[in-house]
Amino acid sequence: MLLRKDQLEASLDEEKKLIEDGRLKEDNPLDLSEGFNKLCEACRRGDLKLCQEMITEGANINARDRFDYSPLILGERCLYNALNDRIRNLLLSYDYSKSTDPLQPFAAHITSLLTRELPQTSDILVTTASETFHLHKFVLSARSPFFRKRLSSAPETISWKIPPAIPPQAFGIAMRYVYLGEIPTELSGGPGTGFSVDEILEGIDKTSRHLEIRGLWDAVLESDDRRLSRQRRTEEVEKGRRQLEAWFLDNVMRHKVFIDTDKAEEVKWNRNNGIFADVLLQADQPAEDTNPNGPPMDTSTSLATQMPANGIPIGPASLPSRSPSPTRASRNSVLFPCHRAMLLRSEFFLTMFSSGFREAQATPHLQIIPIDCSPAVLEVVLTFLYTEKADFPLDLAIDVLFAADLLLIDRLKQKAAVVISTLGDGTMPPSSQTDVVGSTNHRLADQEQDEAINIFDVVRAGWLTRVPRLEEFGARYFAYRLEDYIDDEDFADLIRESAGRIRGRHETDSIELLDDIRYYLSERFRLRFEEMGMEEMMDEEGGEDEGAAGQQGREGLLKHGVRGLRLDGPTVDKSEGEGEDKEDDVPEMSGAIRLLDGEIAGDEFAGDAINYQILLGKIDDLLDRLKLDA
Repeated sequence: MLLRKDQLEASLDEEKKLIEDGRLKEDNPLDLSEGFNKLCEACRRGDLKLCQEMITEGANINARDRFDYSPLILGERCLYNALNDRIRNLLLSYDYSKSTDPLQPFAAHITSLLTRELPQTSDILVTTASETFHLHKFVLSARSPFFRKRLSSAPETISWKIPPAIPPQAFGIAMRYVYLGEIPTELSGGPGTGFSVDEILEGIDKTSRHLEIRGLWDAVLESDDRRLSRQRRTEEVEKGRRQLEAWFLDNVMRHKVFIDTDKAEEVKWNRNNGIFADVLLQADQPAEDTNPNGPPMDTSTSLATQMPANGIPIGPASLPSRSPSPTRASRNSVLFPCHRAMLLRSEFFLTMFSSGFREAQATPHLQIIPIDCSPAVLEVVLTFLYTEKADFPLDLAIDVLFAADLLLIDRLKQKAAVVISTLGDGTMPPSSQTDVVGSTNHRLADQEQDEAINIFDVVRAGWLTRVPRLEEFGARYFAYRLEDYIDDEDFADLIRESAGRIRGRHETDSIELLDDIRYYLSERFRLRFEEMGMEEMMDEEGGEDEGAAGQQGREGLLKHGVRGLRLDGPTVDKSEGEGEDKEDDVPEMSGAIRLLDGEIAGDEFAGDAINYQILLGKIDDLLDRLKLDA
């Protein structure tokens, strides 16, 4: 629909007033965060890899920087400067709804529960005059104060009838709101439906007041304005996520059961329980975490005090534990009461509950499903499934990665990879690159800083879970610390494993990990030259006629060392006639640094160029030692 100029101006003026009043948010807000600045800088330079990393970490591609530029505009400028449209295509192909609403997959799953037929997860039937709704008690309890009170006093309720005066269409819209669905812009009333549009609106008003979900009525009133409707939906989805998170913490996490592993199978949990759980997940504590000399776990106290009258009876686990034996180290487990409807977000559980497996069969008591991970990791997994949040420390990241891979939760696997590659920085600080004399101390410092993560485990985890981001991170990590790892036997074993990953290997086949290390090694020293003003120095010498020759000179410096490079700083003549006294005086000379092989370089430029050649030579020596050709 085309608007006249005066109509367009009035519309823009009204929009400006709504933004100033706080009722409407800008589509392109000002973003000064570090992550968004990195995204903009990557778009300016045409760095596709960094753009992908920043988008994965959640940078808003629709925001604008302090110069009023959006990433897409910068990507277009990169297209004209570098004749490369990859950045622009990446930004254009990225779904707008994903960039503005990261909770979209979470909300889509909750909404799908209204119509999902297999596997059957509903535990309460709500009937109207002409329709029956298959609903879930935990969703109703989390989203509606009315249902929370009603179901907490009678958790065994399996059916509920709506008064005939409430149109089924009105209750259906209310349930879509409760299940984080979109409110329809047009109400299905009129001839043939039995209710007029006004009667449906009146029914929605009554339902929203009765169920204490006042946001429903406001959402219906604003459904005509697409922008306001989209903004309100985003706010309502976030509100619903917070409500489900609060319910999850207050019910699922609060009522997890600590028990001896050998007694876990004896637990009997009634299906008519106060938190509406329909399955138990068991995670065993690692053997090294148990305390053989500590007191046994008193399960009778914890289970008796948590929910004495909520319909969660426990069998033999409530009996007093036997006295600890000095020769027996008891292993502990944790049981998490869960809901299959939320576990279906995992392809692993979806397949399990949809098939003829034993776990999918109906039993008098809740079935216990063991999961091969620690309780701390399973808690992270459940928190993600119930709340879409994934906040965990670096020391759990690899275990979370493996658990997400086991349970086929791709989004959590990506988040774990982001945590590993972001918190475990893959580059060496500039101060550590030039002072190579103390490289051993640098590695010790890195080990203290990254003691929660083992870089060899990270690379192997990337291979096993098929996450290229971790493989690239490991290669970049090694490249910026290669002088510390090149002589390590564990590093040699890792190179051998990388070579062995190619089936039917031929002599002409390269080694993927080593190729990536070589690439990041050249990037490391190229960046060093840029930081030290190499380009400015060559520009001054070559003037405006540099062109391709200047680029050739920079590449040649990396490939052929310092031959032909004129050094203004002092050089050292390492003749045989000079004694140790002369060598001891070298570090005191201006600009002189010690190389990786113990020799002395005249300045920082020469040192970096020679060190680059030394490291490449050590890589070749390693390949000769391993009898590999790459």
